[in-house]
This record gives sequence, C-alpha cells and structure tokens, in this order.
Amino acid sequence: MAILITGSAGFIGFSIAKNLLKKKKNVIGIDNLNNYYSKKLKLKRISFLKKSKNFKFFKLDCSSSKFQNFFLKKKITMVIHLAAEVGVRNSFYNPNIYYQNNLRSFFNVLEICKKKKSNLIFASSSSVYGSNDKTYFSESDDTSSPLSFYAATKKCNEIMAYSYTKNYKFSSIGIRFFNVYGPWGRPDMSIYKFTNLILSKKKLPLYGSGKQLRDFTYIDDVVNLIDIIINKLNSERKGYFDIFNSGKGNSISILNLLKILSSKLKINPKIQKKEKQIGDVFYTNSSSKKIKNKLNFEPNTSLKKGIDLFLDWYFEIGSKIK
Repeated sequence: MAILITGSAGFIGFSIAKNLLKKKKNVIGIDNLNNYYSKKLKLKRISFLKKSKNFKFFKLDCSSSKFQNFFLKKKITMVIHLAAEVGVRNSFYNPNIYYQNNLRSFFNVLEICKKKKSNLIFASSSSVYGSNDKTYFSESDDTSSPLSFYAATKKCNEIMAYSYTKNYKFSSIGIRFFNVYGPWGRPDMSIYKFTNLILSKKKLPLYGSGKQLRDFTYIDDVVNLIDIIINKLNSERKGYFDIFNSGKGNSISILNLLKILSSKLKINPKIQKKEKQIGDVFYTNSSSKKIKNKLNFEPNTSLKKGIDLFLDWYFEIGSKIK
C-alpha cells in the first residue's frame, strides 16, 4: 500500500515525499514536469527522492484519462494532491491551462478517491480570500468573490471535494497555503526570486508601493502540518471534510522583506518601481486559531530563521541549479 503524491517534482510535493520516505512509507509520485519554471530543479528533486527504494515515480498528467485508469489498478491508501497550475497573474492570460490542470485534474483525482475510498489531502490557496480586509483571514470568512481565475479554480476545488466527500464517503482536508518558502523552493516565489536578483545585481522589480503585506510559511511547518493531517484523516469517520489555513499570522511588507534579504546578503538591491500587477491583493494574513484548536499545531519557524535556512541551502545547492 502506498501514498500517492501528485506534483511530487514540485516544491511542496517533494518536501512531503522526502519526509514520508524518511518514515519508511511507500510513496508513489507523479508529475507532468512542465516548463512553468526550471525543469532541471524538478529533475533534481526527483533524483533525490529516487535514492529511496520506497519511492516510485511516473511522468503523468493528472488531467489525462490515462492517469485515472493507471491509478485505479494501484493500491493507494491516501492521495496528497498538490499538482496544479500555479500563479495568479498567468491565469488572466492563459485560463485554459488552469481549467485543465486545476479543475479537470482535480475531477480525476476525486474519481480515484471515490472508486478506491482513499482519503484525500489537497492544496488550496490563500488567494481564495480575495480582497478580504480583516486583520486575520479565517477559514469561516466568505470566499465567494475570488479576484483571479487561479483563485476561482482553488475555490472550486474546495466545493468539489466537499461534494465528493459527503456523497461518496471518503474523507478529505484542504489546506490554504500562504506563501510557502524554504530549501528546494520555487524560483518564481519572492524570497528565492529576490535572492537571485540581488546576488546577480540585476534590477529588482517592485510592483506597487512595496507596502503590500505577505504571510510567509516555512516549508518544514507545512510538512509537520501534513503529518498531523494524515493522522487526523486516518482517525476520522468516513465523510469527514475540513479546510485549514497553513499561515503563521505574522505578515511582513515586501519592502521589509527586501531589507532583511539585503542585510543578510550584504548587498543593496537595485529596485525598479513598476505599476501594481493585475490580481494583486494588498495583504494576506492567516489566522492560525483553527489549527491550534483542532489540530494542536502552530507554525513556529520565524521568518529570519527560515531565510537563514533557505540561504544555507541556496549557497550549497540552489545557486548551482539554473
């Protein structure tokens, strides 16, 4: 029996797979290895995971009928669905890709869970909160007005999972991720991207005022949260459904983030001011009250410590992967 992780060549999928393999779990990973960012980095992650005899990898697209047919023949105890088309801005220009990779793919995943009665953990996003103006974003807040098609697909995933869970008696939990960062991260995400630009002494685009606030979550906190959720699903009744935020609830402005990075790198960035980007929200800030109360968990890695750990990895490994 194995845990299936879709998007296992991605940042979060790789990190969760690595942790499960340390625990001697059997993991099946799939990924379509698209070109959204460096394929070399994705292949490095898969190569790392393949060092374990308990890991099997298949290059497959979740939106294809082949994916569903293939895994109906496998013994799967749980699905951790992280494969998706990510990024808010690109969804304005290429919505069809988001339909295929975030909606059609999710339908196929739900069909597998339905037919095999496998429990499901799936990735949602803080983007579902839209222009929420509360100090802390709570899971009970209204999320009916997404500001991008990407956010709309993630909200649809939550609704689809709820319907399938209740009707077909498997259990599922969705996680609204808040700006996850750390070793082996995505090069297009702010901390990794800013580090690359500062060190190369290239102009760093600053969209809007730079006062936008973001709630960052270190990858190890996400991995630990997944561990707890796996145990939670295994102990719950069939038909259980829930949504949790992953954020720390300690936002920082983009300008202050740049100050921390430039101080640690000892280089002043060359900033190029640009207009605010389409779909950009002013701030994200997660309430962690629900995960504290229901899961007895709280993200505890400070941003400064997390950046130190990321930079240690970056100078040892990340800077060599282009």
